[in-house]
Amino acid sequence: METDLYKLAEAVKTVAMEAGSLLRRERQTFDRGCVEQKAAHDYVSYVDKASERLIVTRLHDLLPEAGFVTEEGTGVFGGEEYCWVVDPLDGTSNYIHDNAPYCVSIALRDRTEVLLGVVYECCRDELFWACKGGKAFLNGKEIHVSDVSVLDQAFIELGFPYKAGDYREFALQLIRSLYGHVGGLRLMGAAAAELCYIAAGRFEARIEAFIGPWDIAAGHIILKQAGGRMTDFSGNPDPLDAREVFASNGRVHEEILQLLKTHKGLLGQGL
Repeated sequence: METDLYKLAEAVKTVAMEAGSLLRRERQTFDRGCVEQKAAHDYVSYVDKASERLIVTRLHDLLPEAGFVTEEGTGVFGGEEYCWVVDPLDGTSNYIHDNAPYCVSIALRDRTEVLLGVVYECCRDELFWACKGGKAFLNGKEIHVSDVSVLDQAFIELGFPYKAGDYREFALQLIRSLYGHVGGLRLMGAAAAELCYIAAGRFEARIEAFIGPWDIAAGHIILKQAGGRMTDFSGNPDPLDAREVFASNGRVHEEILQLLKTHKGLLGQGL
């Protein structure tokens, strides 16, 4: 498989961009009346589902022996050696309200690690990708995390999950600890794209819990190959199956991690 990863990644990039074109096209005539609510403030649209069907069909043709883990449940995972992890529209709330960013996220993993990841951010026409053991790229150019190592200069992304009752107290304490002590805080609403923004040196860190594997799988390998680091809030590495994720350029990781460890007890039981 490893010898074919780059060839496979080229095909996956085409799939991601095809799905991205569908998202942009449908956004022009998008009907908010057809939005469904999966949980409190957690939405899915007919566009999410159409994008996922397209992606699953294309990926099955590329690698018939692989299973699927997808946000909207189109694909099935039955213990196969390889598994596609797909978010057909990361940033659905942004999409519904015609805000950036939103993206397509596709990763391939085996039983232990992610092998390749592709994230296509539709609003800026940005294609991020990486393969195991290789470099990370944005629109064909190699990218690296920033060299910022001082917290006062760190630009940090926060994620506010839908499980507000379980996350609120943790989030409020985190903001109290960071606001005014870092270079800036932002809330963007598309985890996959945001991990790539750290990989490209635009941000230094991102923090969120109660997150799905489809949100982070592709961004994880892109960040890793760009020199970044990802742990859970306790510092355990590569939390591909965890639902608490702290990603960074690596240089500010330990200092922020101490804050997360201090405040982790405020998290609810939704994990």
